[in-house]
Amino acid sequence: MSRFNPDADTGTGFVPAPLAQLPWRIILLVCAIGGFGVLVLFSAAGGEPRWAMPQGVRFAAFMGMALLLSRVRPDMWSLLAFPLYGLFLVMLLGVELLGAVAGGSQRWLDLGIIRIQPSELMKVAIVLACAKFFEMLPAAETRGITAVAIPGAMIAVPAGLVMLQPDLGTALMITAGGITVMFLAGVPLRLFIGGALAMAVSVPLLVNYVLHDYQRNRVLTFLNPESDPLGTGYHISQSKIAIGSGGWFGKGFLNGTQSHLDYLPEGHTDFALATMMEEWGLMGGILVILAFALLIRWGIAVGVRSPGRFGKLVAAGLSTTIFFYVFINMAMVMGLAPVVGIPLPLISFGGSAQMTTLICVGILMSLDRQNRQRNTIAHW
Repeated sequence: MSRFNPDADTGTGFVPAPLAQLPWRIILLVCAIGGFGVLVLFSAAGGEPRWAMPQGVRFAAFMGMALLLSRVRPDMWSLLAFPLYGLFLVMLLGVELLGAVAGGSQRWLDLGIIRIQPSELMKVAIVLACAKFFEMLPAAETRGITAVAIPGAMIAVPAGLVMLQPDLGTALMITAGGITVMFLAGVPLRLFIGGALAMAVSVPLLVNYVLHDYQRNRVLTFLNPESDPLGTGYHISQSKIAIGSGGWFGKGFLNGTQSHLDYLPEGHTDFALATMMEEWGLMGGILVILAFALLIRWGIAVGVRSPGRFGKLVAAGLSTTIFFYVFINMAMVMGLAPVVGIPLPLISFGGSAQMTTLICVGILMSLDRQNRQRNTIAHW
């Protein structure tokens, strides 16, 4: 009798094994979010495809990339964790030396045939690298200084380089992803509390001496947006008007006025949620939140089912990376957080957040595929 090999399984019925092993419910959910984002951008452009068309093409390409990443074995991600971190760190240094300037920020590395934003890729790499570190660290040393000092430095270096670009939002995302892995790995809570207290004490220094003028104004505007409603507080004020005017069920598709009349700045990028809620209302916003909640819940469930420490930490870290995208953007658009330039993944126009989110989904599908194969062997 031949030994059972799940990779040699021919699938179910006429469906090939590689297709049968994919989590189709999640794929359809992601496609639904991305498709809805295309509709939002079509409306934001006044019924023209100038943003919707490239967004849809990029989504199809990155979704195909995610499906290819799902075929990579999890042990390969473990093997590549540190090399990828090192590569993207070198690329961040390259941005400081040779980076292209766009919109007043130096964030892009021009390789001739393609322009890459290494800071976006670092959001994924920091999760992989920190998870690999704690997989290698003996459990007895998790509560020691080594468990804080080394990953802390691994997080601080790329976050500091990103701050120099300057890009406060991405630096916060990198920091949040790495700290999440540290917390879930079992680093004592008292060390996090000490770090939080130290950060709270240093906030005045950061605001006065580290942040750029426009970043400092964003923080001050968040604390009192009505102080300059036609200046630094204009974005938040118009965003709140757009969301409030949508009511329960919105004004209807293509019937938004704040974005169509150009009252709402960046209505197709950072403030795409406000554009959507003006036309689809509170119910549309709740459906978007539920869709992302289902995606994040699935990612966390993948981590719970993963057999090894690396898989558990990676799945949890990537899921919370998607969560931070959604939470920070929604809080920012509703005036509950400073404007830090974090887009709403799969809905806001642009390829960087879309790429990062679908890379996270691809790696999660890779871990999920391993879990399914392990369960198949167990039941065999």
